[in-house]
Amino acid sequence: MAGVVSEQSGAVALVRLNRPEVLNALNSQVMSELAEALSLADQDPKVAVLVIAGSGRAFAAGADISQMANASPKDLMELNHLALWDRIRQVQKPLIAAVHGFCLGGGLELAMCADLIVASEDARFGQPEIKIGVMPGAGGTQMLTRLVGAQRAMEMVLTGRMVGAEEAYRMGLVARLVPSGTAEAEAMVLAREIAKMPRTAARLAKEAVRRVALNGLDYAFERKNFFLLFSTADQKEGMAAFMEKRPPKFEGVEP
Repeated sequence: MAGVVSEQSGAVALVRLNRPEVLNALNSQVMSELAEALSLADQDPKVAVLVIAGSGRAFAAGADISQMANASPKDLMELNHLALWDRIRQVQKPLIAAVHGFCLGGGLELAMCADLIVASEDARFGQPEIKIGVMPGAGGTQMLTRLVGAQRAMEMVLTGRMVGAEEAYRMGLVARLVPSGTAEAEAMVLAREIAKMPRTAARLAKEAVRRVALNGLDYAFERKNFFLLFSTADQKEGMAAFMEKRPPKFEGVEP
């Protein structure tokens, strides 16, 4: 059975983790299929926005420990499993995570690869790796600190404590909090809203926001991307439509 399944709805690609029997635990097969599916959608000119979702009772409850328990540092380096995470972080189009149920360990690291997290009220977030003798290794200490601050990240990482969806929303980890059972549907609504925007502008805006989130303030980079957009037909159309008081007709965007 495929560890990941993909479907397309208009300009939105939905990529779903498909191991519900193990709460979508992330093994090397799933990560390889996920990275490939996201890369293909990112390169597809018909796709404007990507959504990642889970299946069954969870988004993803973490890494597949059975695949890692007896590994040596040499084994892990040769497997190079973590390089797949770099491919996911390199997705250029807006990426949304639709989170329900458990979102733990590698599951939370995967959700934080997205640009926006839409979480249902039943979602539970955590980095519990310390409880099995390790620590986050796929970006958890880095992105969690950036998103919620050093004190909250330190507490979560050092205790392994889970936080509920409402607390995660208050922390700034979650962009939208929605009723239980609606995370995927609401993420698709948000994705379709973003898909109506000019695509080059969305890609460059994402790039600029992520750059400051990861690297700190960089006004020159933002300015460069801003200037570049004045070479696009969508900029000319958008501003002309504004002045003419009519809806814009952006390239490749369905009305």
